[in-house]
Amino acid sequence: QVQLVESGGGLVQAGDSLRLSCAASGGTISMSTMGWFRQVPGKVREREFVAAIFSGDSTYYADSVKDQFTISRDNAKNTMYLQMDSLKPEDTAVYYCAAGGGGRLTSEYSYAYWGQGTQVTVSL
Repeated sequence: QVQLVESGGGLVQAGDSLRLSCAASGGTISMSTMGWFRQVPGKVREREFVAAIFSGDSTYYADSVKDQFTISRDNAKNTMYLQMDSLKPEDTAVYYCAAGGGGRLTSEYSYAYWGQGTQVTVSL
């Protein structure tokens, strides 16, 4: 059973940067399609796709974060990252990492494993 633990969230000001980490255990991430999603509590039920990284380390981003966020992973550390630059108040959300993706990778329903989420709050 793969377990994912996110870290790195926090309260920052607009324009700042944060790097989120997703540490995996119980499985090897190098061959897994993984992704980042976010959700604003109380706003919408479904999680919003942010970015995905595939087994060959190619990447795909939501239009809303393209050129602002960078997804990557370190297979030796079994850890995935999300570098978030030029943060805006609208980036405020709980960020989740996911693994075991298949099918439509922009849908949360296509992933088998999830972390518990980490809060990112961006103030003006």
